[in-house]
Amino acid sequence: MTTEEMDLWLRSIALSNALLRIALGLNICLHGVVRWTVGLRNFAESLLPMFQKTALPVWSVYGFGCVLPIVEAVIGACALFGFQTCRALISGSVLMLVLMFGSTLRQDWPTVGIQLTFSLVYSLLLAGIRFNSYSIDRQLSRSL
Repeated sequence: MTTEEMDLWLRSIALSNALLRIALGLNICLHGVVRWTVGLRNFAESLLPMFQKTALPVWSVYGFGCVLPIVEAVIGACALFGFQTCRALISGSVLMLVLMFGSTLRQDWPTVGIQLTFSLVYSLLLAGIRFNSYSIDRQLSRSL
């Protein structure tokens, strides 16, 4: 492989990494923003019936419901723009673990499958963090 071919290959990987990161960030950010605009209390109250047959106390479900949209919006925006990308991807992975815990308690297996897919995307992006070229992080590191 020539140097030119290697350079093209690395740029292609960086571009696909950016497009996947942007897609994930947009999805997660808008999950949070839409829920936030509906109202944190409304969203939190909508979770209560879903978790009433679980061992989780009502106050914990309600409190989590009030915080979740904000956390999603922040993690999603950071991933979307590539700001503090590594931290955002780790935080998103931990968030998916927490969401899977709740979905598993509810025995909502289709949702657990979707959350596992999100976890896979977070893991792939984290594994390829060295290709995070099209990001605010990269621009900030160049200006130092």
